[in-house]
Amino acid sequence: MTSESSTLPPEERRRAFAVILAAGFMTLLDVSIVNIALPSVEASLNANATHIQLIVAGYSLAFGLVLVPAGRLGDVYGRRRIFLLGVIGFVIASVACGLAPTAALLSIFRLLQGVAAALINPQVVGLIQQLFSGPERGRAFGIFGASIGVSTAIGPVLGGALIGGLGPELGWRAVFLVNLPVGIILVIAARRYLPGHSRMEAAKLGLDIVGLILLGVTVLAIMMPFVGAERTGLAGAPWWWLAIAAVGYVAFMAWELRLDSRGGSAVVPRSLMRNTGFVFGTAMGTAYFAGFTGIWIVISVYIQSGLQLGALIAGLIGLPFSITAGYMSARSGHWLPRYGRWLVVIGLAVMGVGIAALDIASIVVPEPYIPWVMMAIMGVAGVGSGFVISPNQALTLADVPVASGGTAGGVLQTTQRVGASVGLAVMTSVFFTTQATAGGDAASSYGHAFSMALRVTVGMIVVALIIAVIDARRRQHDADAEANS
Repeated sequence: MTSESSTLPPEERRRAFAVILAAGFMTLLDVSIVNIALPSVEASLNANATHIQLIVAGYSLAFGLVLVPAGRLGDVYGRRRIFLLGVIGFVIASVACGLAPTAALLSIFRLLQGVAAALINPQVVGLIQQLFSGPERGRAFGIFGASIGVSTAIGPVLGGALIGGLGPELGWRAVFLVNLPVGIILVIAARRYLPGHSRMEAAKLGLDIVGLILLGVTVLAIMMPFVGAERTGLAGAPWWWLAIAAVGYVAFMAWELRLDSRGGSAVVPRSLMRNTGFVFGTAMGTAYFAGFTGIWIVISVYIQSGLQLGALIAGLIGLPFSITAGYMSARSGHWLPRYGRWLVVIGLAVMGVGIAALDIASIVVPEPYIPWVMMAIMGVAGVGSGFVISPNQALTLADVPVASGGTAGGVLQTTQRVGASVGLAVMTSVFFTTQATAGGDAASSYGHAFSMALRVTVGMIVVALIIAVIDARRRQHDADAEANS
């Protein structure tokens, strides 16, 4: 493959970088901004808990499953071409979401929006590598990482402002429709500024379609008992789906091993399965995302539907978390060489204590003061999160050969999104099931549901903490053995 990017003057590279950064920002913003709109969607479209689960978890699942093939599509057919396809698809899906007349259609359009977002994301990373080299590349990735934190912080506040200013009915629709003018500008700018691509000679797409289908079936089977559980209760949920998930997982692993042994492009190559550091890091990240991702949804619903406070206040609660997490994530690189996996252990412990404190505060703090106490606690929890996500990514990929770095990064992102999808289904199921069966007024029932959902988060963080401690001790033992040899 040849590229025009190596000959682009600095000014043109900066313009191209601005375009891809804006697109990545748009897709990430749409994750956090929608969480604030969920109570308005529920009231406007008469959405039930199953619809809410599909609206949030469906986007994340589609995003995760399409990431790996989307990266391959960009490599073979050109990153600018796939980037444009993704942006156009994202805008069309966003408009469809904003105009959706029913909750069921909104759920479907969110799936399509997740697919389009997944087409964009790998091209952003690939184009940064294509446009920059050396220290410039490091700075570019640093700016991209900072944009993730900014989008997470701005999303809930922007969503709250739109709903507060336009009202619940128009406000949640504006959350999606705001992508239309942004997307039009991005398409025009991308066609003008992004570098072209000379197609690879005799390129083969090499997608593991069977592996992706088996993985999707497995994840969906895990989620199914929790989808719609508010109607039957967890005791009446169809738990037999878990047997299908087990069969699907065994079939997936058997297929991956067989395909890899034949030299095929497996979703998870055998070399990564045998890389102990990668396996531990992926497992820990999956558990953390399973517990962490759903926090913002239950906070949003609890504040708006339970305490009857505005969307803007619900959005502001997450702002301290985003600020401290972003700052500590940037600083964690200085401490990582010294503390290694133990830095992640510290981060998980702080995060777990923070969420437990949030649970206690929702029970003992008087209602008028709960939002302000929650903001303070989430600021502390953000410190812990800053020590988890970025350091875990660096440690997980540290022992992976450079030639396999792209594949490993794609697998890591996919497993995190899959974990987030399952975690969202579980947490929202526990939340809505508990709220439906709890007695008392709205504040009491939503407060009890909020508390139970947070305990699911703490449980998943504890699982991640155990994995991290085992890996930290393993790494320490290996380092001591190497020092004594």
